[in-house]
Amino acid sequence: MACAGSTERVSSPGDATATLPEAFDPDRPWRLHRQVALRDESFGALAYHYGNRRLVFLRSRILVELVEALESFDSASDALDAKTTPAQRASYERALAGLAASEVIDAR
Repeated sequence: MACAGSTERVSSPGDATATLPEAFDPDRPWRLHRQVALRDESFGALAYHYGNRRLVFLRSRILVELVEALESFDSASDALDAKTTPAQRASYERALAGLAASEVIDAR
């Protein structure tokens, strides 16, 4: 259950308007969601989703660059290979999965 100050949408079992987030598959092409705006910050960026009104912190410049570059690659895996080191890859893949669950990125 979300707290009173949460921006997380809580749905009841019979809520027909609730949508499940798409599972993150790094072998698929992804992009910044069309309803999301990024605002650069010293720590990385703020991502605001105009549809669900979520505010998400991207706490790494590498993550911001990765998200912005997703659309120019054939898959998230290709983007991860280009923008991260092998040691960083698993961490950034988990971050992308979290962004997919938050609807900051979506599959093309």
